[in-house]
Amino acid sequence: MARFEVDINGRTRTITIERDGAQFLVQVDGRTRRVDAVRLDASTLSLLVDAESWTIGVTDAPDTGEQLVSVGGVTLRATLNGRRGRFGRRGHGAPDGRGTAGPQRITAPMPGKVVRVLIKPGDAVTARQAVIVVEAMKMENELRSPKDGVVAEVRVAEGTSVDAGSLLAVIE
Repeated sequence: MARFEVDINGRTRTITIERDGAQFLVQVDGRTRRVDAVRLDASTLSLLVDAESWTIGVTDAPDTGEQLVSVGGVTLRATLNGRRGRFGRRGHGAPDGRGTAGPQRITAPMPGKVVRVLIKPGDAVTARQAVIVVEAMKMENELRSPKDGVVAEVRVAEGTSVDAGSLLAVIE
């Protein structure tokens, strides 16, 4: 089971996700829903929540590092577990990589399988550059470098199963 805190337009929601066969049990602030999720393209999901169908679009906000989530014609700003660039609570730098001092750990946001490793130790990377792709809940999640730097460690290989919070790589 994966647990997240998501800030949506200034309101923090606690979300847990658990696989139930081909579907998921998603609990938001204590209320559980059965969800079937299918990725339509790199930034669009089709969700069947209980018996209701939703199309969700997710893109990066260019100015803050937040995610813009479009649902039913309404766009919301979302931040996962406090990660929102320079304004975040966990020391992540600005989206352009400035202000991110010291080694930065890239961890799995949820349980899944590593499908692509795009870096190796010694590679130079730029802020927001894709470094590892993890498949979770039928979706590919592209993990990005939090800053400009050099890859110090890569702890996973393609095909590796990972738990939420597992260390995948370190950028110095």
